[in-house]
Amino acid sequence: MNLQLHHVVSDITGKTGMRIIRAILDGTRDPQVLASYRDGRCKASVETIAQALEGNYRPEHLFALEQAVELDDACQERVMACDQRIETALAQLAPPEPPADPLPAPRHKTRQSNALAFEVRQALHAVIGVDPTQIHGIGPSLALKLVGECATVPSAWPTAKHFTSWLCLLPGNTISGGKVLSARTRRSHNRASALLRLAAVNVGKTDSALGAFYRRLAMRVGKAMAVTATARKLAVLFYNTLRHGMDYSDPGASDYEERHRQRVVQNLERRAKQLGFTLKPAPPAGVS
Repeated sequence: MNLQLHHVVSDITGKTGMRIIRAILDGTRDPQVLASYRDGRCKASVETIAQALEGNYRPEHLFALEQAVELDDACQERVMACDQRIETALAQLAPPEPPADPLPAPRHKTRQSNALAFEVRQALHAVIGVDPTQIHGIGPSLALKLVGECATVPSAWPTAKHFTSWLCLLPGNTISGGKVLSARTRRSHNRASALLRLAAVNVGKTDSALGAFYRRLAMRVGKAMAVTATARKLAVLFYNTLRHGMDYSDPGASDYEERHRQRVVQNLERRAKQLGFTLKPAPPAGVS
C-alpha cells in the first residue's frame, strides 16, 4: 500500500501501530484521523505519522493486511495460553506459607516488550523466596528460564565451583607433566550457559560493577574471554542467591574501578619492596 508507518513508528505491533492498522481495517482512510490514534509516548509527531499514511488502499492489499492481523491475533492467543499455563505451574510449586522476606523493589520499572502476561518476579519469589532479578543482567524472563534449567534449589551442585563447571564456564585445564597445555573452556550445549553468556553481553553495557569488570577484561584479553568470565560471575551470584539466600547489592562501576586501582597499587608496592625500592605517590599537579 506504499505506507511508511514502519519508518515513523519503531514497532508497528505496539499500541500506536496496532491502533492505526485496526482503524485502517475498519475503513478509516484519512491520514489525519489515523494519526490521531498515536499513543502519547510515541516520539513521532501527528504530522509525521500522517505523512507516512499516504498510500494506495487497494482491496488486495487490505485483504493481505487483514490476514496478517488475524494470524498475529491467533499467535497472541497461543502465547497468552502458554503464559497462563506457566503461571499455574508456578502457583503449584509455591509453598503454602509466603516467604519470610518481602519482595524488594524492582531495579527497572519499564516492562519488556516480550514479557510474560503475569508478574514473574512475584511468582518466582513465592516459589524460591529470593529475588534473583536484583543481579544486573538477570531479568524476570531470564530468571524464570534459569530456574527452569537449574531447579528452584540447586542442591545437585555442592558448591558454586561445581555449578560453574557443569555450565562449562571454568577453564578446562589440560595438564601433562605438570605443565598446563591448554586452559580453554569446554564446549557445551547447556542452555543455561548460553543464557548467561547473553546476559554477560548485556551487562557489559551497564554502569555496574559487573559492567566495569566486563569492559576492563575485554580490553585486556578480548571480548570472547570477557563474556565467559562475566557469565561465570553471574552464575556464581545466581547460585549463591538460590542456594544461600544471598542479597545482592551492586556497588557500582566507580566502586569497582577504585578497588581495582587499590589492588594494582598494592601489587606495585609489593613488587617494589621485593626489588629494594619504596613506592611513593607523585606530588599533586602544580606543586613544586
